[in-house]
Amino acid sequence: MNRTTIVVLKTLIAILLALLLFCQVVVIPQTVAGLATVYPEFSQLVAPGILVGGVFALCAQVLLVCVWRLVTLVRVDSIFSERAFIWVDVALGAVALATVLVVVALVVLMSAGASPPSISLLCLIGAIVGAGLSLLLVVLRGLLRKASQLERDLSEVV
Repeated sequence: MNRTTIVVLKTLIAILLALLLFCQVVVIPQTVAGLATVYPEFSQLVAPGILVGGVFALCAQVLLVCVWRLVTLVRVDSIFSERAFIWVDVALGAVALATVLVVVALVVLMSAGASPPSISLLCLIGAIVGAGLSLLLVVLRGLLRKASQLERDLSEVV
């Protein structure tokens, strides 16, 4: 992979990590608290809202760190090592947890009567996208396993 591509990608990942941290610390708590003042009947959802939003952002941060580590493995030409599988597994776990959080948020919001149709639809789409990303990561993990095996077989021949 081109060095410039790797530097640009890592720079974008660092920016996204900083933005997600800002969202965790400032945006999510302020947004949830603001909604609680506008809709006082849902004030009991402030703590769960901040928790779910913060953990969701943490899942995104973990995913970005996994991508960072995988790009580093590509740069040092060791993407077919066992270390890559650890990062793919962690990424899969982060995406799966984020998907579960979206489903939990949907259920809690609907049971509290705090979910307009647009939010319900957005959560439903998020759950479908999360499930799709999880399945995509499973397929990519299988491809990485196959490519790693082929590289080991080729190194034995040479």
